[in-house]
Amino acid sequence: MAVAQLNGAGIVDEASFHAQSRAAFGFPASYANSIDAWVDCLSYLRDDENMTSFQLAPDEVLEIVIRDAAAMKAAAPDLFEELAFCIGGINERYEDYGETPALKLVLR
Repeated sequence: MAVAQLNGAGIVDEASFHAQSRAAFGFPASYANSIDAWVDCLSYLRDDENMTSFQLAPDEVLEIVIRDAAAMKAAAPDLFEELAFCIGGINERYEDYGETPALKLVLR
């Protein structure tokens, strides 16, 4: 299983979230540091678009692990909720195309 890890203790705002995401997911240089760009990049995990450093097989799942998730939730509660909401939306996109969900959020 593919795994990307974020350090929740270091995520205090959108800028720190996007900086960590850029590194953890291998987003392209053109990544716009926005939640819309984050969703777009993670919607192509099974395509040859090179939107991340991950290339998932048809039924493979990318596990997004947030270490110290409680710290992120305390420092940036709205962002924390939006992240979970977006992961659900991305998985719905995959299902709309007849694929299995591609993301699993793991909080530690």
